[in-house]
Amino acid sequence: MPVRWPTDRDREFTEFVRARRAALVRVAALLASGDMARAEDVVQTALTRLYLAWPRVRPDTMDAYARRCVVNAATDERRSPFRRREQVRAQLPDRAAVEARYDDKTTIMALLSTLPAGMRAAVVLRYVEELSVAETADAMGCSEGNVRSQSARGLERLRAVFPEHTRNAG
Repeated sequence: MPVRWPTDRDREFTEFVRARRAALVRVAALLASGDMARAEDVVQTALTRLYLAWPRVRPDTMDAYARRCVVNAATDERRSPFRRREQVRAQLPDRAAVEARYDDKTTIMALLSTLPAGMRAAVVLRYVEELSVAETADAMGCSEGNVRSQSARGLERLRAVFPEHTRNAG
């Protein structure tokens, strides 16, 4: 098999991935309620899709396009028939109730896992990633009104379930 030398496209993509992968994994982890294995799978799927579209992606929209790929990959993964059948857990829960005290990361994951996928995506992109309403709408593929609605409802639910942890949100 002949040796294939990296193209400029490959070099540009590799540089982008090196610079942005950690941020994409963080978003995916929050969308996956802290499941790092799932987050890594989601990012790998998103990066594959991004690579295929790379020649068409404008330099000024690379970050937004990559975020959109992550949100779409997370949504597709959640809808997968395999995902509905098989749910792997590292440990069986001792009890159904959520513990009262957490470290910050565990608290965030526990809070986010109580939200439906759309609300979780809106809250993560708006308040964790600090995107504007327009950027969030673009990443989620929905209207700005939907983002505002999902964000508000998500924060409302979080405040109702965990008032001690959500006083300063929003």
